Amino acid sequence: MTSSVALDRGRMAYAAHRYGDAFSALTDADQQGGLPAQYLEWFGTAAVLIGKPTDGIDTLTRAHEEFLIEGDVAAAARCAAWIGLHLMDLREPARSGGWFARAQRLVHEDPHPSSVQGLLLVPVALGALYGGDAESAARTFDEVAVLGERFHDPDLSALARLGQGQAQIMLGQLNAGLVLLDEVMVAVTAGEISPVPSGIIYCSVLQSCHLAFDLRRAQEWTVALDRWCNDQPELVLFSGQCQMHRAELFCLHGAWSTALEAAQVAQDRAQRGDRHALYGAYYQQGEVQRLRGEFDAAATSYSQANQTGFEPQPGLALLRLAQGKAKLAQSLIRRTVEGADPATRRRLLAAVVEIELAAGDTTAAREGADALAALGEEDAMPMLQAFADQSVGAVLLAEGEASGALNRLRQARTLWLELDTPYEAARCRVLTARAWRALGDEDAALMEFEAARATLVGLGAVPALAELDALVRETTGPDGPLTTREIEVVRLVAAGMTNKSIAGALFLSEKTVARHVSNIFAKLGLSSRAAATAYAYEHGLV
Repeated sequence: MTSSVALDRGRMAYAAHRYGDAFSALTDADQQGGLPAQYLEWFGTAAVLIGKPTDGIDTLTRAHEEFLIEGDVAAAARCAAWIGLHLMDLREPARSGGWFARAQRLVHEDPHPSSVQGLLLVPVALGALYGGDAESAARTFDEVAVLGERFHDPDLSALARLGQGQAQIMLGQLNAGLVLLDEVMVAVTAGEISPVPSGIIYCSVLQSCHLAFDLRRAQEWTVALDRWCNDQPELVLFSGQCQMHRAELFCLHGAWSTALEAAQVAQDRAQRGDRHALYGAYYQQGEVQRLRGEFDAAATSYSQANQTGFEPQPGLALLRLAQGKAKLAQSLIRRTVEGADPATRRRLLAAVVEIELAAGDTTAAREGADALAALGEEDAMPMLQAFADQSVGAVLLAEGEASGALNRLRQARTLWLELDTPYEAARCRVLTARAWRALGDEDAALMEFEAARATLVGLGAVPALAELDALVRETTGPDGPLTTREIEVVRLVAAGMTNKSIAGALFLSEKTVARHVSNIFAKLGLSSRAAATAYAYEHGLV
């Protein structure tokens, strides 16, 4: 193959988003006689996208030098800025800072202004954003937006809108921030943005949706990201993050085995080059393992997530709670909340309420629930409102206000069912059952317990099932596994009464009596009323 043919193949493959083919063809062309600066830039970017960041940075360095030789200072500065961003992503601050300084010098020396000036403001704005100074970040991203429009640079304008949206969300302006993110996603999905900025935007928007409790928006953009990744099968960068987000959604919707599969694919992609997927891949794996009761495996997954530099919270604290270590869980979640930015703190509040109630600090739980309720009043996101209603209901129940608790819990249950989040709906049903029990309606309580049990059995949620069974056993009679109401029913069955007669005697519906009889047969391993009658006599129930 001649050098010119290899160049053409590489250019066409890059344009068609076949980055592996582009890397291969441009490697051949490079070996046969070197590459022009623009081809070197494509070559380096392709390497980064297929999970070869070191090769990519080396090649972009060559592109930078070649642009300088050609006298294209703006292009050389652009390469330098992107090298700095890639190195910042690899957590090499000294080298990254050096390249930013070089790019800044070139911008100052170039008599022709360019959009690189705005690109160099992006890491400054990100530093403010990640440092918790959202107001400063917003102002800097505003400057980036002005420069993007001035130089008609769609990549820069898109990155500016992304940052503005993230800053607004961190400042608590959820709706305003999400509108900005939707706007930037229009440009990405229309194919107006280069591949690296597109991937950054996709993954950042999804993260922001989760911080804003916008489950439906997260689902929509996750599908779009999945499609984007599938259209570029050789893509490694960003593909792991796609699987990480899919794992989180699968977990929420009760597809736990599929969530584990997605988390494992994300781990593989992280090892191949998409390092930003590593934390979420292990964290989501730990979440499923915790909910299934695989505590040792969950602890290992959370530990692996922690090694990436991010605390695996609230999962780790909830794991300690499930292990019966309420005080340790309380200490962990309090420490995490103290050091969290406002957006992250919002994501922790529901766990704070659950843990503080378990640890016996109703006052602290009330503070967390009130904070969630205030957020719910500001923002109509169904998921946020469901967490708020459930948390307030749980606190009211602990405070002895069962009637008020029941109203909030009913609202939460409706929202969880609408969001198709079976585990959360089941746990809400358990709280609802406790509220009915506190109000003296054991039949209503048992109906909720049974509905929750059916869901939790289907999910394989072992710890939640154990908790539910312990609650049900609180009304179990001393003579066996039957509840007080079931003992009443079996006595009347032994007296020869029909379901209709029992319903009249106990002021229940015939359907409810039939359900009790069915439960009695299941618990005792019986198949007939005659056998139930014999059991009642054998155990002194009549």
